[in-house]
Amino acid sequence: MVYETGNRTIDDAVRRVLDGERLDRRDGLALIAQPVEDLAAAADYVRSQFGDGTVDACSIVNAKAGNCAEDCGFCAQSAHFDTGIDDYGFLDPEEILEAAKRAERDGAQRFGIVVAEKGVSKEQRPDEWDDVVRAIRLVRDETDVEVDASLGILTEEEAEILADEGLNHYNHNVETSPNYFPEIVDTHSFEDRVHTLEVAREAGMDLCAGVILGMGESPTDRVDAAVALQDVGVSSLPVNILNPVAGTPLAEDLGGSADITTEEIVETIAVYRLLHPEARVRLTGGREVNLDADEQHLPFEAGADGMLTGDYLTTEGQSPGDDIEIVERAGLEPNTEANDFDPEAVKERTADDAAVDTAAGTATEVQTDD
Repeated sequence: MVYETGNRTIDDAVRRVLDGERLDRRDGLALIAQPVEDLAAAADYVRSQFGDGTVDACSIVNAKAGNCAEDCGFCAQSAHFDTGIDDYGFLDPEEILEAAKRAERDGAQRFGIVVAEKGVSKEQRPDEWDDVVRAIRLVRDETDVEVDASLGILTEEEAEILADEGLNHYNHNVETSPNYFPEIVDTHSFEDRVHTLEVAREAGMDLCAGVILGMGESPTDRVDAAVALQDVGVSSLPVNILNPVAGTPLAEDLGGSADITTEEIVETIAVYRLLHPEARVRLTGGREVNLDADEQHLPFEAGADGMLTGDYLTTEGQSPGDDIEIVERAGLEPNTEANDFDPEAVKERTADDAAVDTAAGTATEVQTDD
């Protein structure tokens, strides 16, 4: 079957992707300059050929908040900035398990344990490391969700231990392009992040690594970030959209709003799908504040097939029931492969309880379902 939009650049790219060819930087730059309507339609078609018609949902818990020594200009948890967030040490593993159970109830297929620091260190903080491993074991053994983690920089030994414990995906976002990265972070390099991803991959873990859009980067930077991730080899590509938090440098520099339009969000998602045809292109933090309620389905009609549901690390998301309705509006279905849940039950519970707890956020008010 030949796919045609009438746009030669896009049609040629789709043909080559379907033939198994990997698109390169030149292709990405040419594609991101094309009309968004044609791009979205082509990316949706490629998704339909490589995917299963579902949207995979993950959820996270902020397992250790604040006081991070790194100076990432977007991050509310950096000790360099006064953002007023609550900070706390690593949660009790039982609390993390309860958050994972809520994620499972809400329809998540994956559950990520996230810390705010340069790296969980087995050597320097052995007690914390032991809690990390215990939390992974609890989630692995007592839920159906697949357990992931974002624990910062890893040594080879640490990565091998995590892989042996059954950690599925390791998350370590590159955030932006190699060229623009120094504009966002001073305390570590783009190469540092890539090295950790390589260590995790060599240990046998799948990789989840993506970007934050709207930080002042150019369309070229957006393409270059995706091209760099091709070389790393990711199976999940989270696309965050900046939600500027007061007190961070980017909130001050950008005047409190992300530097990106709805059209640019959709076209970037579409190009990422064409550059990464077999990955889950996952729409994550910031989508609710940067896309109107009647626009949130658009990225899922432009190649996206994953999302982060529930709250984020320091900001609120929206209800899992609302997320399911967005997925269905785009003509897709929630993934139930790892967690065979009832989407209608999730939507009904959300409608009945406007104050429903979600799995993530600061996680300081963990409540057990009775």
